[in-house]
Amino acid sequence: MDFKYAFFSTMFSMLLFCFSGTRLSAELELAQTALVEVDVSWELSRKIPDTLFGLFFEEINHAGAGGIWAELVGNRGFEAGGPHTPSDIDPWSIIGDDSSIYITTDRSSCFSQNSVALRMEILCDNCPAGGVGIYNPGFWGMNIEEGKAYNLVMYVRSLESVDLTASLTCSDGLQNLASVSIQGIDLSNWTKIEMQLLAQGTCRASRLELTSMKRGVIWFDQVSLMPSDTYKGHGFRKELTYMLLELRPQFLRFPGGCFVEGDWLRNAFRWRETIGPWEQRPGHFGDVWNYWTDDGLGYYEFLQLAEDLGASPIWVFNAGISHHDEVDTTVIEPFVKDVLDSLEFARGSEESTWGSVRATMGHPERFPVKYVAIGNEDCGKEFYRGNYLKFYEAIREAYPDIQMISNCDGSSRPLDHRADLYDFHVYTSAANLFLMKNKFDRTSRIGPKVFVSEYAVNEPKDTGKGSLLASLAEAAFLTGLEKNSDVVQMASYAPLFVNDNDRTWNPDAIVFNSWQQYGTPSYWMQTYFRESSGSVIHPIMINSSYSDALAASAITWQDAEDIFLRVKIVNFGPNAVNLTVSSKGLQAGVNTAKSTVTILTSGNMLDENSFTEPNKVVPVTSKLPDASEEMQALLAPYSFTSFDLALDQYSKLVAEM
Repeated sequence: MDFKYAFFSTMFSMLLFCFSGTRLSAELELAQTALVEVDVSWELSRKIPDTLFGLFFEEINHAGAGGIWAELVGNRGFEAGGPHTPSDIDPWSIIGDDSSIYITTDRSSCFSQNSVALRMEILCDNCPAGGVGIYNPGFWGMNIEEGKAYNLVMYVRSLESVDLTASLTCSDGLQNLASVSIQGIDLSNWTKIEMQLLAQGTCRASRLELTSMKRGVIWFDQVSLMPSDTYKGHGFRKELTYMLLELRPQFLRFPGGCFVEGDWLRNAFRWRETIGPWEQRPGHFGDVWNYWTDDGLGYYEFLQLAEDLGASPIWVFNAGISHHDEVDTTVIEPFVKDVLDSLEFARGSEESTWGSVRATMGHPERFPVKYVAIGNEDCGKEFYRGNYLKFYEAIREAYPDIQMISNCDGSSRPLDHRADLYDFHVYTSAANLFLMKNKFDRTSRIGPKVFVSEYAVNEPKDTGKGSLLASLAEAAFLTGLEKNSDVVQMASYAPLFVNDNDRTWNPDAIVFNSWQQYGTPSYWMQTYFRESSGSVIHPIMINSSYSDALAASAITWQDAEDIFLRVKIVNFGPNAVNLTVSSKGLQAGVNTAKSTVTILTSGNMLDENSFTEPNKVVPVTSKLPDASEEMQALLAPYSFTSFDLALDQYSKLVAEM
């Protein structure tokens, strides 16, 4: 170990973060002082709900279509233009010119719910080398990697014999990565073709080509290309799923958000149209975020994703309301029955009507849906309360254990209707969210609990595309939720995902394109809270003239081997802080060998991560050799720090917890 490495290692261990000798000296001269006192005695401790921190998934920013759902073909059924023909087939395009190929759509599909098919007429007798045909670039280019296999499924019909080639090429069509030919097959009726393409090269912006050199007419429908190595074979993009697993979520709220309702009810998410064989799902246009989805990621897949993440599913359904048209209480009954059917699909036995459908899809076991949200951000709409009560009463009768979530905010005054939880959303500036760390201090402890299902700093000047400053304000807010976890039961950041090619909403926790991904500082901030659910919260006090810029919480948590006292501190100000941490009531000694400190900070409070610098603002963990019941450290300006003190007498403490 050279001197420079040893120096910085020691500085990190003591939490002495600096950018240069001059900067460190200036910080020491301007440093504030603070005493943080933690009472670890069990008498004043309280268990945090097991479900406190989780995830909210909305189909926004191409989070699912072109995101975590690994389907590589966009508009695979040619339905994106609606049921009328000729239809918009974007992003499909032709290979050739008007003299060699003619493309249109008709309603000749073998699938009744998505009747549009593509008709390709090859006009040339002496076609150019490589043939003519169609290609699909997927979602801003397909990521094809050497040595990996891709499963192609498509439905084809032709009244004549065909000589068809399916290929994966780079976006310019010049580099051929994989090819397979289709010959000698009777295609006089719609025929399902399945084949595997093994990539012989890598191209980050590839496309699927379907070409021929033989004059004739070929119809295509439901063309799908999926990587063979999705997460557990369930269709989810592995690297994005791993990032979710890293957060250890306790619940998954889905599928929206505004995506649930649509601007118009005709474009709302219809769960029963998103289950069953993918070829028969009609898909729909999400008119709030303005893109088509084939609904390969449907109700069943959301339930499956929750199970894969070890998270409780929270089903957000349409309350008969959209942004522009609403259903009054006199015609709400079909919507109520629809929701009861959706719950039977998830929770019903294999013998039940809808439970049997789930079983045929490969999941005979019931999905443990224990929470439903009746609508999304609908409280102020005319018919919401009347509709809500219809849903509430029907669900309570059929499923007494299900916890129902109202859209109305009960944090300041009691609700005027029954609910188990109420939904609270906050998008604001960094300064405002930091101050909201005390938001629920005075909220009534009687009645429904709080579900903070959407929170984030979204003021452009504060956050850019996801800044350190935003993450610090959010961290402070979450320490307040921990402190008030007797009334706050669940919380989730929003939005979760953004495809960098479709930043409809900014910022987001996880940024990706076809082959890369990174977490924003807000994502990494959440890793500090992944052990909080089900842990023990302790009283904590901050004594400092600088306390208006500080936020803190203290929990006791355990892993498979050890138990830890975690003290988290946000420094939301421009000054360093000479900090003393005093822990009272410890019933065990501190094991310095296993104690650590983790710091999230950077050279500028508006620093962001990016594809070129994905780790510019990430937590840094190091040993804490000075860990003890009372210890000193220097907090960097604009930083989030977690002290994890490993405690001795593990078995005794676990028994007392």
